[in-house]
Amino acid sequence: MRVFVAGGTGTLGRPTVRLLVAAGHAVRALARTPERGDVLRALGAEPVVADFFDARAMTAALEGSEAIFHLATRIPPVTRMRKLSAWRDNDRLRSQGASILVNAALAVSARIYVQESITFLYQGLGDTQIFETAPVDAPQPLASARDAERETARFSARGGQGVVLRFGAFYGPTAPSTLATIAAARRRWFPIIGAGDHYMSSIHVDDAAAATVAALQAPAGIYNVVDDEPLSMREYVGALTDAFRLKPARHAPLWLARLLFGSRVDLLTRSQRVNNTMFKAVTGWSPRHPSVRQGWRAVAERLYGAEST
Repeated sequence: MRVFVAGGTGTLGRPTVRLLVAAGHAVRALARTPERGDVLRALGAEPVVADFFDARAMTAALEGSEAIFHLATRIPPVTRMRKLSAWRDNDRLRSQGASILVNAALAVSARIYVQESITFLYQGLGDTQIFETAPVDAPQPLASARDAERETARFSARGGQGVVLRFGAFYGPTAPSTLATIAAARRRWFPIIGAGDHYMSSIHVDDAAAATVAALQAPAGIYNVVDDEPLSMREYVGALTDAFRLKPARHAPLWLARLLFGSRVDLLTRSQRVNNTMFKAVTGWSPRHPSVRQGWRAVAERLYGAEST
């Protein structure tokens, strides 16, 4: 299949491009600079150097493509996440970028459009399992993800196969957020917030990439892409510190967390026990890392070798 990937040099994009090429697809991917193009070429993709927000350029870039992947994000560093202004570029990619890409996909008569989204959109539901029909609450900086989902629905309404993948929290040996989290945990600066009994749903980046490729076989719709075992925040942090042989994490009371992270802490402490059975049923995908209990150990071994296990 002839596929086009926006965001092919990102945390999710690189392993996705690699898997698409390995599966025999003809891959073209967007690059902001010639240097980024070299990264894509090394992965086996044909780079297209263009401005994502130039509608004419994007329509020309997509010509001949059967499937389009929107994996472009610009998540701010952990140290800046509390500032809404730090999310401006990411919001533009998800809102305006999705609109431009869907218009271009429709113009070239692409059949499939796959949009990266997030499970953080769901309301906190305690220990209740969250399926795709669960209620959504998307204040800033989550609102732009809903914009991207609506654009995907517009693609489907025009007769296309629009697929939204709501991913859990990414982690993996090449993810910048993972490296920052490990560094903070070493200094005991990655605390358990409050009682730590709220659920967190995660996904290893390699499993997320495999799911993205599997989405080519999924009917139009919204799907949760998470591992098989959501953990409480307390268990999640424990799995991390155990894998890297670190001292146990400190606890931060909610009042202190709000002082440090502002209103964003309310999003961080939503209890989201997300269920992945629908996507598994329609595609046959299954995560190689069914839980962060195994996943964090795999990351530790990848980063530091056998001495970490």
